[in-house]
Amino acid sequence: MKLIVGLGNPGKEYERTRHNVGFIAIDKIAGSFNFEPFAFEKKFNALLSFGNISGEKVLLLKPQTFMNSSGASVRSAMDYYKISNNDLLVIQDELDIAIGEFKVTKDRSSAGHKGIQSIIDTLGTKDFTRYRIGIESDRGNMASEDFVLANLSAAESDILNGITDKIRDNIKERI
Repeated sequence: MKLIVGLGNPGKEYERTRHNVGFIAIDKIAGSFNFEPFAFEKKFNALLSFGNISGEKVLLLKPQTFMNSSGASVRSAMDYYKISNNDLLVIQDELDIAIGEFKVTKDRSSAGHKGIQSIIDTLGTKDFTRYRIGIESDRGNMASEDFVLANLSAAESDILNGITDKIRDNIKERI
């Protein structure tokens, strides 16, 4: 079984923010592969959805902790379903990558991403696959913390919609 985690913050006020592109990508994957509807699972403090990609059973997880505490949900699900680090994929926003691009990395530091650092700290390793979705665009003098929590523009949403299609296809090939 594979575990694909989308990082984001729970709540309507964060739904369309740059920091929630992990949730947006997970929703795209769930819809594309006809996963069951997401349901809240208290023991993981997360929304879960089960399905199959290329014949492999896959669990999609959206932690309902805030971003900086994502590791607890991820660890709980991994322990319960006995999922190894090799079967973990995490989808995150990345301020250091231009919008419209993504990178797949493994065994790298968090580079300051607090959701990723929470997962690294909780798992005790950085040896897992990450899909880093670029969100960098013209932000003027806006502080990083404010920028990631601001809503996506219509143009940015369109760009990210195309990137999530590419990520979905890439994941299908990897699984």
